[in-house]
Amino acid sequence: MNCAFAYTHSPIDFYFRHSPRDFVVEEIPLYPFSGEGAHLILKVRKKNLTTFELLKTFSAYFNIKEKEIGYAGLKDKNALTIQHISLPYHLVKSKLESFSSPHIKILDSYLHNNKLKIGHLKGNNFFVRLKKLDKLNLQKITQVLKKMEIFGIPNYFGYQRFGRDGKNFLEGKEIVANTKICRSKKMRDFLISAYQSYLFNQWLSVRINLSQIIQTTPITLINKALRTYLKTDAIPLEFQDATFCQSLKSQPHFFKMLSGDCLCHYPFGKNFILEKDDDLSAESRRFLEAKTSITGLLSGVKMQTSGGVAGFFENLFIDSRIKSIGQRRYAWIFPLDINLTYKEESAHGELSFFLPKGAYATNFLREIAHREIKEENRDEESEDV
Repeated sequence: MNCAFAYTHSPIDFYFRHSPRDFVVEEIPLYPFSGEGAHLILKVRKKNLTTFELLKTFSAYFNIKEKEIGYAGLKDKNALTIQHISLPYHLVKSKLESFSSPHIKILDSYLHNNKLKIGHLKGNNFFVRLKKLDKLNLQKITQVLKKMEIFGIPNYFGYQRFGRDGKNFLEGKEIVANTKICRSKKMRDFLISAYQSYLFNQWLSVRINLSQIIQTTPITLINKALRTYLKTDAIPLEFQDATFCQSLKSQPHFFKMLSGDCLCHYPFGKNFILEKDDDLSAESRRFLEAKTSITGLLSGVKMQTSGGVAGFFENLFIDSRIKSIGQRRYAWIFPLDINLTYKEESAHGELSFFLPKGAYATNFLREIAHREIKEENRDEESEDV
């Protein structure tokens, strides 16, 4: 499953390993906890455990049901991770002080009014150790990071979403087509979600390739280049209009906005449609300033779709047979607080950065390396959900 890279530099060599020593994730809450209420928020540090294994541990120790424990996101097993969970205070307060585990440490606790739910987080701070990094590749990474601070990165779903062989989305597609039966609702939903993620990634890859065609091709040849790329003459008539192509080419951000795009205020806010008569260049400047971002579709029912020229490309990746609730996801994100230090004696780069919720650190590293970042024989769990 090949996805286009946003940046065009040559591949950069370094070694990255998922391990608690070399990969640290810290969850950032969406808002401060209230300090009062019926729920106890625990700030916990774990290693060598998935979030679900963490929940099972607390469920067994406190003798409560797993569904009574709230959490905001899933964290990788093969990392040192810090996250928050919520528990009913009256059921756990008497046993809290005696809790002990070799893989879990309670760092802090707070009272709060509400149970934590998926997505109730601002994002995550990451620390990644890049090994076997020589000075030449260090210089390359430094240059790439400067561009990423300005222009951001595509928000692909990471390879973890697609299983060990990268093909579990095919099973989701078969379930949607009623050619495969999966009796486990949890597994069925997971596989269909993988298929939705695959369609999103493929749409985003096409939009990146389209942007690169617009950026690098003379205006009079964009229409022909696009027909060649899509292998069809059935493309929007707007691309025959030199004025329209010039308006795309002149956008300050290299990821091009199209009329009909569904945008969202960034890093959170309401969706709105980019109308045909809107100033694309002005909206692209707002995009470059990280005030808005283009969104992509996760196919499903009750979904908000793009229109116009953007709708043409989105429709290529809609599967109306999917009965899950449709959603929109930022297609482009802006990493913050990027910092890279170099340990010359060990040839290690220490990279820290912040990503909004739903984003994958491995996708960030993939774009830096300009090659696939994947290790075999590791447990899959999303770095952030």
